[in-house]
Amino acid sequence: MLLEPFTVSFVARALIGGVLLAAVCALAGVWVIARGMTFLGEAMSHGMLPGVAVASIVGGNLVVGAGVSAFAMALGAGAMRNSREFGRDTSIGLLFVGMLAAGVILVSHSRSFATDLTAFLFGDVLAIRSSDLLLLAGALAVTGVIAVLFHRPFLALTFDARKARTLGLRPGLANAMMLVLLTITMAVAFSVVGTLLAFGMLIAPSAAAMLVARRLPAVMVTSFGLGSFATALGLWISWYAGTAAGATIAATAVAQFFVILAARSVLLKGTS
Repeated sequence: MLLEPFTVSFVARALIGGVLLAAVCALAGVWVIARGMTFLGEAMSHGMLPGVAVASIVGGNLVVGAGVSAFAMALGAGAMRNSREFGRDTSIGLLFVGMLAAGVILVSHSRSFATDLTAFLFGDVLAIRSSDLLLLAGALAVTGVIAVLFHRPFLALTFDARKARTLGLRPGLANAMMLVLLTITMAVAFSVVGTLLAFGMLIAPSAAAMLVARRLPAVMVTSFGLGSFATALGLWISWYAGTAAGATIAATAVAQFFVILAARSVLLKGTS
């Protein structure tokens, strides 16, 4: 039976969680790519580990710990971006390595080091609970409000920061809210696919959507559709192939991008 996996309760919860995550990532991923913030997003996905480790040690909420750590890294990268001695990528790279190392050191104090580290890095989408779905829904509501209220400032900041300042759109505030949007997205993505694979869910569907749509709202809707499809197909493949669900979802999203890229190239050659 084709849809048999989704009749199982924990797989159904994983599907709902993945669809909610696809919506959150669609709102943030487009701006991350448009503003050239992909390396920061990648670094934040790894930089969440110290916060997750501390939250685990003290018995706190792992998603909150991930969010605090990711936002701290974003603030650090922002503070260092104007350094005359080093470029922005160098600063982000140093923070990336430092926070990842700090996270591994913290996790190494746990008696179940290997198990904990694997769970933090790769997640367990099949372990999503109803409370996690509520958290994802709340994150979607918050990111949706931010995306709507700051659409014009984000647009101006992305394409002409000077004009944004001239028009009174407060680019400093817009930049801060974009970091908040990215932080929330990475934190909830961690809860589904872990720290290492969160970046794939943030970027792959949005990058693929940019190949087939032009206007930003259309790109976001397309990204949501592609992310949801990758979630469903990844869970289905994982069920029958016996592979890790989170990794399979992320791999499906990336494969989807390359399939669309190849199809687009063929179509363009055919019309030229």
